[in-house]
Amino acid sequence: MLIIAILLPCLSFFLRGRILHFVLCLILQLTIIGWLPAAIWAVVDLQNSRAERRTNRLIRNLKNR
Repeated sequence: MLIIAILLPCLSFFLRGRILHFVLCLILQLTIIGWLPAAIWAVVDLQNSRAERRTNRLIRNLKNR
């Protein structure tokens, strides 16, 4: 998924169900200058999503104790 976020940032958002982000990223990605910020945005958002899932799983496991 990380390679998709770098090479095709808008597809990364679409595959994760973030349609509004997909549209905004696609508009940004259509310009050559905007492709790099779109790729950085997609990678950072992917990492934040993974961290949030990890945190939620940790909290859920702590509550079950």
